[in-house]
Amino acid sequence: MKNQLLSLAAVLLGLLACEAPTNPNALKPDFVTSPTLTDTDDPAIWIHPEDPMQSLILGTDKGDENGGIYVFDLKGNEIKDKTVTGLKRPNNVDVAYSLALPDSQSVDIAVYTERGLDKIRVLSLPDMAFLDEGGIPVFEGEAERAPMGVAMYTRPSTGEIFAIVSRKTGPSGNYLWQYRLSADSTGRVSGEVVRKFGRFEGGKEIEAIAVDNELGYVYYSDEGAGVRKYYADPDSSNQELAFFAQEDFADDHEGISIYTQPGGKGYILVSDQQANRFHVFTREGSPGNPHAHRRLAIIPMSTLASDGSEATSAAFGDLYPRGFFVAMSDDRTFQIYRWEKLEESMLRGQGKGE
Repeated sequence: MKNQLLSLAAVLLGLLACEAPTNPNALKPDFVTSPTLTDTDDPAIWIHPEDPMQSLILGTDKGDENGGIYVFDLKGNEIKDKTVTGLKRPNNVDVAYSLALPDSQSVDIAVYTERGLDKIRVLSLPDMAFLDEGGIPVFEGEAERAPMGVAMYTRPSTGEIFAIVSRKTGPSGNYLWQYRLSADSTGRVSGEVVRKFGRFEGGKEIEAIAVDNELGYVYYSDEGAGVRKYYADPDSSNQELAFFAQEDFADDHEGISIYTQPGGKGYILVSDQQANRFHVFTREGSPGNPHAHRRLAIIPMSTLASDGSEATSAAFGDLYPRGFFVAMSDDRTFQIYRWEKLEESMLRGQGKGE
């Protein structure tokens, strides 16, 4: 009976959250996913190599004992036979393509942080089977280990895949650790630490991480301060390249998404969590300075206290001809928006935060 009452309370709270007052100019989602059991946090997108309409949206649910990686179709319907549950507080998730396997094979992977185990976990896509035989320990030897954020980088010259991982708290200068992922002769995936980097302002934490594979950069939200930018390749300099998005946030800087366009152009979207809006910055920087990311707009959204988000410019038939944006909402769902809706908002000059 107690568990039933708790479940009913969670549903009622979710319904109340859906009715919470929002900005009248807030964009409305095209689709909302089926609700998860406990507490959504971060989405990822896997693009099917042959049929884009069979692509998947993955999302974490941060239950301490029955957390999960939920899997949805492009309209937000849960694909129950792919969802993985019984996890210990999975936090963030990201996707990488073509991890090398024995016998010249390869596999696409989803990698997520499991805070309750102090590990990252590796699943094959699209079948969602574990490849890591219990997980890859992270931040070994550190007093503070609980992993939170993760983003994947693929080195163009070699195809090597790296996971960049953040934690609940850590030292400024070495807050993030980067791991090279590789498979042995049996196909088991393990990780090797190849880099420690990342400044931290202090006071809050670092969770949201996003990698721009094409341009070779990694961005992360220093939650109480702004967004920091570094090179993504572990053999590059650890020099900080940019520190932006420092003004006009209500409180936490959260999820980061990158919408790519040809020629290195596009947008970087950052969640202004407590204000239920996203700040939009130039991906390419400014003329003469690729690291001067100018803010273009502030878009009020229907998401509630959004932690994580993801964007893609790939075409998905008539459903999303120019891609889509998906963001976590604090009512146990993920909201899906056609990209045209966000771009129209930017062009109208909507979303000054008013």
